[in-house]
Amino acid sequence: MRRMILWMLMMVLPLISIGQDHIYSQFYNAPIYLNPALTGQFEGDIRFNALYRNQWTGLASDFSYMSASADLNLYQINSGLGIIFNRSSEGTAYLVKNNIAASYSYIIGGDDFTLSFGLQAGVTNQKLNWDKLVFGDQIDINSGYIPGSVSGAERPAIDSRFYLDANAGANLVYGKFMLGLATHHLNRPDESLSGFQAKLPLRISANLSYKVTLIPDQYDRDGSYLIPSVVMYKQGNVNSFSVGTQYKYAGINAGIWYRNDGNANGNDAIVFSVIFDIFNRKTNGEKFRLGISHDATTSKINYSNTGGTSEIGVGYEKYFPNSSNGGRANGLRCYDFY
Repeated sequence: MRRMILWMLMMVLPLISIGQDHIYSQFYNAPIYLNPALTGQFEGDIRFNALYRNQWTGLASDFSYMSASADLNLYQINSGLGIIFNRSSEGTAYLVKNNIAASYSYIIGGDDFTLSFGLQAGVTNQKLNWDKLVFGDQIDINSGYIPGSVSGAERPAIDSRFYLDANAGANLVYGKFMLGLATHHLNRPDESLSGFQAKLPLRISANLSYKVTLIPDQYDRDGSYLIPSVVMYKQGNVNSFSVGTQYKYAGINAGIWYRNDGNANGNDAIVFSVIFDIFNRKTNGEKFRLGISHDATTSKINYSNTGGTSEIGVGYEKYFPNSSNGGRANGLRCYDFY
């Protein structure tokens, strides 16, 4: 029975995921993926981020996601400019998506606030490996998959599709608050491989963070903070939210989160995260980041079946040699909430 449950999960879960974007637990280590308005919003001239998610490691199938980005802080023209690459693989090479997009933000600043608006546009390729799909007529109720069996299911006319995709967002930092709102898939691209139209639903996300100073009059990088946050997503009939807090002390950051899909569909989890920021003060703001997190499934699917989900993220940012931006950090442009 346990073997049959695992086989059913391998077949059904990829079908559920079609038309829904993946969500990262370390959303703060994929800023441009979360909101295009965060492009260029950091302390430095150039930034690199990469995040890898291996979901439900206890299953035989592969559910992996990756996002990598590079962006520039163009302080002189109040802008940010970047590029992002996203890849997802669901099932045993069942469905693979590759996306590449350009990202731009424009920033309006005041004495105690920063408001940014972002646009993102790119192209996505979605490819289906039909030969690795498993259908009901290839499964024996007692032994599971029948090796060498061929399904009678009809192959689709096409197994690969390209489409344009567009996203937009806004972000506000006011004092110790940060509030963001983004909408992805504004053009509702058709991602169907069957010949029947299947428009990708809008993904709307909102994030809110507050930075609580635990020790007054401390230097920002060496300080001690508590940063409670909430992130909410809505795509089609699927709702999800993550709520939790980070404790930040100098270059070490630890957090705990609770995630709920809002529809009781079995995606609840407790998330534990640790981040290490390594600073080299001799190179004018250079920073290397390593983030590790693990999702412990608490839903009916349960942890013993899924093995949970792990993520690892890296980041790097610095000023260019002889940069005129050095020393300009004022707590607004750097967005150092994590």
